[in-house]
Amino acid sequence: VCKHHDGFANWPTAYTDYSVKNTPWKNGQGDVVREFTDVCRKYNVKVGLYYSPAEAQEVNRTDKEHDDYFINQIGELLTNYGKIDYLWFDGCGSENHTYDTERIIKAIRGMQPEILIFNMWDPDTRWVGNELGIAPSPNFNIVNALDFSVRTDKKELLDEFVYMPAECDCRMREENWFYSDSDEDTVKSVDELLALYYYSVGRGANLLINIGPDRRGLLPEKDCQNLLAFGKEIKERFANTIPASVRKEGNSYFCEFSSPCLVNHVVLQENLLTGRELNGFTIYAYGYPCYSDMALEVYRGTTVGHKAICVFPEVKTEKIEIRFAQEEPDLTGVKCYF
Repeated sequence: VCKHHDGFANWPTAYTDYSVKNTPWKNGQGDVVREFTDVCRKYNVKVGLYYSPAEAQEVNRTDKEHDDYFINQIGELLTNYGKIDYLWFDGCGSENHTYDTERIIKAIRGMQPEILIFNMWDPDTRWVGNELGIAPSPNFNIVNALDFSVRTDKKELLDEFVYMPAECDCRMREENWFYSDSDEDTVKSVDELLALYYYSVGRGANLLINIGPDRRGLLPEKDCQNLLAFGKEIKERFANTIPASVRKEGNSYFCEFSSPCLVNHVVLQENLLTGRELNGFTIYAYGYPCYSDMALEVYRGTTVGHKAICVFPEVKTEKIEIRFAQEEPDLTGVKCYF
């Protein structure tokens, strides 16, 4: 987070005194953005920066002056810290402001031609429409309208349908995006985080979990413990794929096992390069004890996208069929788990 709605800059910007350069931290010589980007590159992680165009504090600027200020600050971020891969704009607080979007986007893409932009003006990805970490079902990747902010139901209309995957964001603590001494009892449990994983990643989106540093400048211990346990559980749960022979026949994919086994997860991944979008499928289990030819319906799904995690009560089966409503489905991944 380079600048949130309050206007405070976490780098020594030249365009306001309201920044880290006027704090006791490192005697005014600190730069949070520099430390973040340096560590990302140390560990070979792509760099994404958040910036809120809004200003909650009272500022006396015309629309053009605000655009100038905006472009100047974004210019510092996009020219002083090497390659920036992702720019995450927050629409909250900008509902009634008119931006010169053509000028802004031209400036941004001129400074960082390969950058991806989140949700506003010339976006490459979109906000899912809530701050709960939950994607809808179906969750279409091909859309012609964008949700803008939690403060308005008005959508931003696009000129045409375009491929634009969704991001699901949520708080690690129930009431606040920032650290508070009084809300530790609201830290999300491992079970709740797992549920959100299924409702976001399992529906073809991704999951952005907000966690704010405490008064030491460190991530709070309880939050970290739960997040690490969550990550460990996800790795263990999806570590071992049930060995299967996968084949395609018509509008179905089949997973055949060497002997009957218990299954309660099927994970699908769609070929995203085809320009089409799957919508509507049913999963059947065969070889249920004593009824080898019976097709037991265990799951009905909608969209697939990057990943569809299909969960159902465990069933002992010799074969799984994923039958699509559309002809010639194109999957890049079909895996079964228990």
